[in-house]
Amino acid sequence: MHGALFVAKTGLSAQDTSLKVISNNLANVSTVGFKKDRVVFEDLMYQIQRQPGAQSAEESQLPSGLQLGSGVRVAGTQKLFQEGEMQTTGEAFDIAIAGRGFWQVTLPNGDTGYTRQGQFQLNSDNEIVTSEGYLLDPGLTLPAEVQSMTVGVDGIVSVIVQGSAAPQQVGQLQLADFVNPQGLQAYGQNLYLETAASGTPTLANPGEGGTGQLRQGMLEGSNVNAVEELVNMITTQRAYEMNSKVISTADQMLSYVTQNL
Repeated sequence: MHGALFVAKTGLSAQDTSLKVISNNLANVSTVGFKKDRVVFEDLMYQIQRQPGAQSAEESQLPSGLQLGSGVRVAGTQKLFQEGEMQTTGEAFDIAIAGRGFWQVTLPNGDTGYTRQGQFQLNSDNEIVTSEGYLLDPGLTLPAEVQSMTVGVDGIVSVIVQGSAAPQQVGQLQLADFVNPQGLQAYGQNLYLETAASGTPTLANPGEGGTGQLRQGMLEGSNVNAVEELVNMITTQRAYEMNSKVISTADQMLSYVTQNL
């Protein structure tokens, strides 16, 4: 009975973690560039009471043995980097990535962060920054008295300044890509950090080296499917209830034994 209580307890803990991941996905259903998480479960160690293949007699072997599991745990969470739905905004500083790649930004501590959120703005020095004020890397500074800015699908930035009708090229936007994006560390603020699992980033112009092209005037929405997450929530709730029922049943059986023996 005590073994059943422990196994059910691990099930409750795992499903509670799963619900937390689902709730975070749903909370970020409208977050630009957000990538949903998926919980990875694994069973715990087994008590081998009869080894499969062991000799049961002189000329016979156990076909399956006796193995008792001790529960489940959450082995990790996996970021799913499927592309979110493109949303048209018409804003010149909204730039979406259609395909692979990340924007590279410089954090206040000097580290480099990576993001899919392309909601850019200008700071007081006419530099393009994120909504948190972090500079793009490589940076881009627009000339004074800019009237309009155009970003090509290949990342070439052209502007028209006051007093001139001809566009002039002022910079080249680049994207970073990783061999294993799922190995990136989620930092918050729509940012990721490089890890040993992700590998080192490769910088390339948009559309080159496997990176996606840019879409000015658009933003990439969250890739969270609200209906799918609600179904996952119901499944998690039912699994939690079943594990709770196991604890209740084991407790009743223990009570019966202590009261009748």
